[in-house]
Amino acid sequence: MKNSRRHSNFFIARPLFYLALSFLVIGGIPGRALDPSQKLARVKDIATIEGIRDNQLVGYGIVVGLQGTGDSQQTTFPIQTLASTLLRMGVSVPARSIRVQNLAAVFVSATLPPFSRSGTKLDITVSSAGDARSLEGGLLLMTPLYGADGNIYAQAQGPLVVGGYAISVNGNVKQMNHPNTARVPYGAIVERPVPLDIDHRNQFSLLLNDADFRSAEAVANSINEKLGRAVAHPLDSRRVTLNVSPGEEVPAFLADVESVEVPIYPRAKVIVNERTGTVVIGGRVVLQPVSILHGGLAVNVVSEFQVSQPGPFSDGSTKVVQQTNVDAIDKPVNRIDLKQGATVDDLVRSLQAIGASARDVISILQAMKSAGALEAEIEVQ
Repeated sequence: MKNSRRHSNFFIARPLFYLALSFLVIGGIPGRALDPSQKLARVKDIATIEGIRDNQLVGYGIVVGLQGTGDSQQTTFPIQTLASTLLRMGVSVPARSIRVQNLAAVFVSATLPPFSRSGTKLDITVSSAGDARSLEGGLLLMTPLYGADGNIYAQAQGPLVVGGYAISVNGNVKQMNHPNTARVPYGAIVERPVPLDIDHRNQFSLLLNDADFRSAEAVANSINEKLGRAVAHPLDSRRVTLNVSPGEEVPAFLADVESVEVPIYPRAKVIVNERTGTVVIGGRVVLQPVSILHGGLAVNVVSEFQVSQPGPFSDGSTKVVQQTNVDAIDKPVNRIDLKQGATVDDLVRSLQAIGASARDVISILQAMKSAGALEAEIEVQ
């Protein structure tokens, strides 16, 4: 009997427990409830810390060991680079006397992550700068990598890993992917670190990837609620300041801040790529009631050449006569009605039903935006 009472009391108290838990989740704010459809994202996924950033590196070098797929003699700078390299090694050879096709001039790029120290290894990307057909089987010689300030921050060297091939036999070419670009995993070693000291700083700034006042306020409120004190303050639509308490460990503080989950409020946006005909419509795009009439006029001009032969035993000559036929086809007008509460899925299904192409969809979306029926930002790439 005692056990049955305990179970009954537990089931009676469970709704009260869930009610108290709901108040804890919403932060004890009366009259507000969490939206179950609201999406959450970590701070580290939607913002970066100002000053803690990557740095781009680039260098110029040569790749040797190619099987006759290197730069041709019309590309002069690889030969000059080889002559200069040989001269530094004590071999003096005039550049005009060098006739090789087993080397290629390349540009080397890498990304130097923050807090990199001397000896840190980096992945590098190697791309042909001349008319080499393929970099397969090549070896990159030691290449210095420069930063934006002109200083050398890393040295690159190593065998190339090419994700494609190109074969040419008797004028027939078979190619897969891009054999003129290759990678060297851990092919660069950092020689000079970028100085970055965060131990003695008492203030940082979060930079949102997308500028939005509501998102900046939500980030600051979520950080303050998670840490239990007012450490974050929004300055504008992109920047949120963070104040470090005296004696607090900075890495642990930043780790706690980056792990905070905050609600996101993405902009309603439609991405249009005119070159490829790609259209991406966000789920938050709002459509207003609208009627769309879509049709087209197709005009075909066909030219045929006919040979006119003269009669027998006549003085005429053979003539080629051009016959031109013009056909005009007026396609029927297709109609789409979007009522109140229509979604993006309704619009896409309606456009597919009338057989609209990607180019037609782009024109229709731009016309809907001009008519005020599409509440979204159209970004043309």
